[in-house]
Amino acid sequence: MAAITHTIFTPATAARFDKLATIYPLKRSALVPMLLYAQDEIGFVSDAVVTELAQRLDLLELDVRNVLSYYSMLRTKPAGKYNVQVCTNISCMLRGGFELLQHCKDELHIDHKGVTPDGLFSLEEVECIGACCWAPAVQVNYDFHEDLTPAKMDAVLETYRSREQK
Repeated sequence: MAAITHTIFTPATAARFDKLATIYPLKRSALVPMLLYAQDEIGFVSDAVVTELAQRLDLLELDVRNVLSYYSMLRTKPAGKYNVQVCTNISCMLRGGFELLQHCKDELHIDHKGVTPDGLFSLEEVECIGACCWAPAVQVNYDFHEDLTPAKMDAVLETYRSREQK
């Protein structure tokens, strides 16, 4: 592992990365978990994240960017505080996923990959969140919301808005 003299991450995350780099047969296999942890901490995968992870794993920055561009769950721009992911895969689509996505677009006044002006919400159309039995489903950050209707979705959004009022 390349010696890191300065890190942009918290000591806990830096220690996690140090360990991840040692537990895989090939160090580069730790890249996707590191990208996900970095995104959780920083909010998105910035140029500084790319640079540091490349150094930690003895990769070219291009190698990191190639992996970054492949996975749709990795972001290169900040998302809203609450990232609303609307599933439109087959089960959700058949039970109103596209209508729910359009409702969210109308309610939040943003499009796919958009962020509200106040930075509170971002919106994404996603392929599958593994909640087919409870379609249509939405994931907000790491919280699942299932069997949704536009009215239920309004209540979900209001729950997150109300957290900001306290």
